[in-house]
Amino acid sequence: MTNEELISIVCPIFNDNSYKYYFSQSTINTGKSLGLKGMEFYVAGRGGALGDCDGSVVAAAFGYFNPIIIKAAWSLAIAKHPARALGSTHYECAAVAGREKLSDLPNLAEFVAAMQKIFDAMDPDGLALFAAFKSLPLVDDLPGRAMQLAASLREYRGSAHLVAIRVHGVSAIQAHYVKRPKDMKMFGWSESEYPQVDDETRARMVAVEELTDALCIAPYSVLNESERVSLVAGARAFEAALAAPDA
Repeated sequence: MTNEELISIVCPIFNDNSYKYYFSQSTINTGKSLGLKGMEFYVAGRGGALGDCDGSVVAAAFGYFNPIIIKAAWSLAIAKHPARALGSTHYECAAVAGREKLSDLPNLAEFVAAMQKIFDAMDPDGLALFAAFKSLPLVDDLPGRAMQLAASLREYRGSAHLVAIRVHGVSAIQAHYVKRPKDMKMFGWSESEYPQVDDETRARMVAVEELTDALCIAPYSVLNESERVSLVAGARAFEAALAAPDA
């Protein structure tokens, strides 16, 4: 299995599933217990590891969102709790969701070991949000760590993607409109703010995706063939487990 084949299989799975703990009932309940609304806990939880910074920094690290709503939610949340504390609590929510959904995953130890090897090889330089995630301690138990690692691997690719769109001269709002035009309002954009996107922009976005993949090659290349098989099998089982209804 080549590096390109490996990331073409597992990166979309992590991208489409590793965020799901944001919306688990246990995460929602934790946010409520802290006196935070859903968007407040999402923004300050996901971004909290960045520390005590201005909301504009968080918005830049997230990308895609209208910065106005990120800055507003961030300000409200960190007025109630320290940013790093919220980041740590939110990362623990990932572990809780992992224990709820991934405890029966087949070959969990091998899946976690493969993700850990990739995670350890991921260079955080220039990737602010991933660097923040990498600064957080991982839990010891396998299902909890599996969810945390999957979330962190997703953040690596997301941070790399923001680098790629800058390299190719595409704005975050243009990239979002090309990739997910139906989600624009959910991310805080009004129709009057929708960007003009032409064929050249769409062609640049193809190059963006290619560069994003290329930026993922180095850490994923550390796996041997057996570890690649474990990662792919684990990622597919991970996806199925998260799609299963709660008991």
